[in-house]
Amino acid sequence: MTTLAGQGTSGSVAGPPDRSALKFAAIAVGFVMAALDATVVNVAGASIKEELGLGIDHLTWVVDGYMLTFASLLLLAGALGTRFGAKRVYLIGMALFVVSSVVCGLAPNGDVLVAARVVQGVAGALFLPVSLVLLVGAFPDPARRARMVALWSAAGAGASGLGPVIGGVLVDTFGWESIFLLNLPIGIAGFLLTAKLIDPVAEDASRRIALSGHVFGVLALAGLSYALIEGPALGWTSAPILASATGFVVFAAAFVLHEVRTETPILPTKLFRRAAFAVPNAVGFLLNFGLYGVLFMIGLFLQQVHGATPLRAGLQMLPMMIVFVVGNLFVAKIVPKVGTRLPMIGGLSVAGVASVLMAFISPQTPYWQLALAMSVANLGLGVVASSMTAALVEAAGPAQASVASATFNATRQVGTLVGVAVAGTVLASLSDWYGGARTTFVVAAVAYLLALALCVRFVRSPQSQ
Repeated sequence: MTTLAGQGTSGSVAGPPDRSALKFAAIAVGFVMAALDATVVNVAGASIKEELGLGIDHLTWVVDGYMLTFASLLLLAGALGTRFGAKRVYLIGMALFVVSSVVCGLAPNGDVLVAARVVQGVAGALFLPVSLVLLVGAFPDPARRARMVALWSAAGAGASGLGPVIGGVLVDTFGWESIFLLNLPIGIAGFLLTAKLIDPVAEDASRRIALSGHVFGVLALAGLSYALIEGPALGWTSAPILASATGFVVFAAAFVLHEVRTETPILPTKLFRRAAFAVPNAVGFLLNFGLYGVLFMIGLFLQQVHGATPLRAGLQMLPMMIVFVVGNLFVAKIVPKVGTRLPMIGGLSVAGVASVLMAFISPQTPYWQLALAMSVANLGLGVVASSMTAALVEAAGPAQASVASATFNATRQVGTLVGVAVAGTVLASLSDWYGGARTTFVVAAVAYLLALALCVRFVRSPQSQ
């Protein structure tokens, strides 16, 4: 028996194929690549350092060159997406990310690698904020959209958590170059799928972009990063370090003045006047400052001191990373019952105490004790991460949710930038790896306990607000 074209055996006309999975993959691939590139380098660092003959300062730039432009341009990229169209900005960012990834993988020396990582950060900042805009536009049904946003978040968190293991497998099997070259086929597939399947989102040609404020912010962060990373090598009183520190102060002041005086501030200054909004942002900065500084150090420590291969180091870091996701999931169940204050205070207390205990690390400390303490600390931080996000969204309200989320993300990434720079400074200043590890854990503990003090002082339960 024959059937009419376009009909099933029942005679009913077939509808258009459901391309939801392909649409989701097209948009999520950008988030996954950006998340991977933020953590995969942690286990590739030792191999890059050895093969390219880099010092700790140069290696720190490999991580922070990416974070510098990524963190400082996130808010600008969001504005560009609104002004010129989210799909156009996403595709430009994806193309630039693929090209810069190839340059990273083929880099003959540290300078080329750092320069390519800086461009990678620009590209990541372009496509990451607008990917969520495209996702919302691609799934107009509220119920389906909520599921897709949850999957999008889980994909990024999973990629970040598995980054060290994926990096370890790639570096052990194909060399450190492969962690960057992997982005070539993935990025091309994401680019083509997005170009074909994702509809453009309406742009706002009247949107004004405050370029001067963004320039001040980038220059301030660049000055701070240069001073922290190069200080141990050049000397803290050398002319370049003093000049970069002065530049940081000048451009940071210019940024603040711009935000106060302009009619179109980059940051939601009115929201920052409320402790309920300002404190979660401060906690986010301090959390990323401590967490990513420790992760930068521990990836090198496991290989340089314990003699682990990149794969083994990645596997050893896996339990430390996975518990962060577990903490995220745990909070989703308890916040509706107890609010955000208790989880934030409890999580930061656990992380602070565990970090203090890790500061007593010595050559006699076995791996399992280090892994257990770090897993406990990161479990606490996972609880804090979801709690402070919920607190921030609640403080901002639905009308300001978009700008609040973008600001919060940028604040956390700046914390990562500064945390890695400080960890690199510590490791470069101390010749003893155990001394560097102890100091890094102390710095992280101070950050978590400072965040704890802010929560105790300013965060209130719903009943007391």
